Amino acid sequence: MTRAYFSLGTNLGSRAENLTLAVTSVARAEDYRTSRVYQSEPVGGVAQDDFWNMVLEVTTTATPHELLARAHDAETAAHRTREVHWGPRTLDVDIVWVDGVVSDEPELTIPHPRMYERAFVLVPLRELREDLVSEDALRRAVGRVTVLGTLETLH
Repeated sequence: MTRAYFSLGTNLGSRAENLTLAVTSVARAEDYRTSRVYQSEPVGGVAQDDFWNMVLEVTTTATPHELLARAHDAETAAHRTREVHWGPRTLDVDIVWVDGVVSDEPELTIPHPRMYERAFVLVPLRELREDLVSEDALRRAVGRVTVLGTLETLH
């Protein structure tokens, strides 16, 4: 068993429903924990609404490629389209960390190459794994992040 961490984000449609779909699709029947949900400003320069973000921890026996397939399945179930790079989306699911795994393949890079640049990843990740996110990393990360509550309170 290993622990895998996913960054979940949405800024189109019912954000609470999109995040719930991501949690159930990615975690499946395995043990999991979630961070609180945060509102964050978009990154990448495309004008769009703020995002709701959270981090999902899954305790799993799945391989990194199986986890990537789950992430893609969740995005497909949420009717994600990829029309504008870093543009608005119903659901974005990224693997940011898997304990003991380093991958530098074109389709799967672990740890996520930009995780330490983004406050919307680091703030919720620190809730679940303080040892992965130092205070210095938090200070260097970009973006405004505001706690909204738990996924359960936002429905």
